[in-house]
Amino acid sequence: MSLLTWSNGQYLLDGEPYRIISGAIHYFRVVPEYWEDRLLKLKACGFNTVETYIAWNVHEPKEGEFVFTGMADIVSFIKLAGELGLHVIVRPSPFICAEWEFGGLPGWLLAYGDMKLRCCDPLYLSKVDRYYDELIPRLVPLLSTHGGPILAVQVENEYGSYGNDRAYLGYLRDGLVNRGIDVLLFTSDGPTDEMLLGGTLDDVHATVNFGSRVEESFAKYREYRKDEPLMVMEYWNGWFDHWMQDHHVRDAEDVAGVLDEMLEHGSSINMYMFHGGTNFGFYNGANHAAAYEPTTTSYDYDAPLTEWGDRTEKFEAVRRVLSKHGFAPSCPFPEPIPKTAYGKVALTEQAELFAGFNLDALSQPVKSVNIEPMEKFGQSYGFILYSTYVQGPRKGQKLYIQEVRDRAQVFLDGKALGVVERWNPQPLDISVPAGGARLDILVENMGRVNYGPLIRDPKGITQGVRIDNQFQYDWTVRTLPLEPETLASLMYGKPNGETAEQPGTPAFYRGRFEAEEIGDTFLRFDGWNKGVAWINGFNLGRYWNAGPQRALYIPGPLLRKGQNELVLLELHGCPESCEVELSAHPDLGTTAAVDDAVLNFVQEDELSE
Repeated sequence: MSLLTWSNGQYLLDGEPYRIISGAIHYFRVVPEYWEDRLLKLKACGFNTVETYIAWNVHEPKEGEFVFTGMADIVSFIKLAGELGLHVIVRPSPFICAEWEFGGLPGWLLAYGDMKLRCCDPLYLSKVDRYYDELIPRLVPLLSTHGGPILAVQVENEYGSYGNDRAYLGYLRDGLVNRGIDVLLFTSDGPTDEMLLGGTLDDVHATVNFGSRVEESFAKYREYRKDEPLMVMEYWNGWFDHWMQDHHVRDAEDVAGVLDEMLEHGSSINMYMFHGGTNFGFYNGANHAAAYEPTTTSYDYDAPLTEWGDRTEKFEAVRRVLSKHGFAPSCPFPEPIPKTAYGKVALTEQAELFAGFNLDALSQPVKSVNIEPMEKFGQSYGFILYSTYVQGPRKGQKLYIQEVRDRAQVFLDGKALGVVERWNPQPLDISVPAGGARLDILVENMGRVNYGPLIRDPKGITQGVRIDNQFQYDWTVRTLPLEPETLASLMYGKPNGETAEQPGTPAFYRGRFEAEEIGDTFLRFDGWNKGVAWINGFNLGRYWNAGPQRALYIPGPLLRKGQNELVLLELHGCPESCEVELSAHPDLGTTAAVDDAVLNFVQEDELSE
């Protein structure tokens, strides 16, 4: 049994002075077979603690259905960390941000149109309580007070950048305590007046998050907490990426210099991220400041350990600083995981999405007079298809999609009219023959906003479709969450030879390859446009030629010796070759340096994490 406390500006572990040197690794962004590898590499850099968020939407993806197995096996992850000699900080607050879909909140919450999020709304709290009744009893035996590795637990995450409902914070605190959490509780916020006023409780330890300007940030913290230990709960050593922008990087010596300054002040730290991992499936989040900005599949974060687990120049620079301050590596660095090039893979089979038998395999139609967002149909992730019959004749009119979330492809009698994007919501030209025509609108949920005042982010079409000023009614709706069990029912034929210059309708493309040896590999999608990739039924995430990311990471444990199956849902037709490449080399795209302003909440409305 151990207990972390604090006194006179210092942490105490079982009454002895203690410094937390932590690194963030999110279990839900790493395949379980690699958890031990990543945790050992954390120790090999000199860290004594691992920190992880706990993502509500991972554990309750559908309302009332809880998952704690596979990549959601948080108990095994924590136990493993303890067995390897690491302490653990867990952050199970309902909201986590983390550049994760909806900041970790489950999408089904949005089916309750009147529910208010992250406050003392009784309906919202009832959903939190049900989740905590499942989650917290699993954590209690792992607390340090019970002989486990968990030293501290977060109450809420950066709440001061969202609201100021102290009663809500108190409710969460009491909910943890009443369920048996008896280790150190804390909050974490940016070092600004607004955040430290709104996001903290007087009787709960407060920590701060920032990436540079150490003296200034600690000075602001000390205005509010004069006697508590300094703890940077998130030291941002890199940054995340959005589609259509560059891959963010931060100089290794700059990161090391700021870390050294933090430690010279006597602070404890949690390096966010030590290892970023991957936004597999449909779990990437998004930001919304001036415009909607979806996050890439890669969550490499330019961290000391790459998305694929290799050490970097930043790793070595951080290790040197930690050793200087007395935190030497406590184990050797594990052997590198092999990278394998499996070469070109021809995708020789095609299943058209709009083919009736495939649509029926994926979804049953629902009639709806009005356009509604996907949550109203019991869907959280993936795509949704709205179809109706438009009377004619109509000439030279405009088709408007009001509040598309987030990217719509529009077809008239099977022919592409164009694309309407949330960040570019221009109307499309439409003419309808005298006999009328079928209108199909396929909408992609590209990730819910995960930070700031716009996190209420329902998906699909949220207001309506009109031609000029006339709203269209009487829709047939198909939800397309694209879960593995439905994808297995698709009927494939031969590809139709479409080219990128003459894009076709959305279709699934399937190919197979042999693997004699298993290693990590990278799926290059050169020549393809936009879509989603699966390996052996596992959703790898989104690809898009808009960049910056040019290859999707495939961890070796997702492969099997012998034959493997690769499937792409390509939204705009395959290239002429209809093949992809499995390379031994990652490609995160062109780079840009992280702006110092985003590391310090200088422009708070444009930040995440």
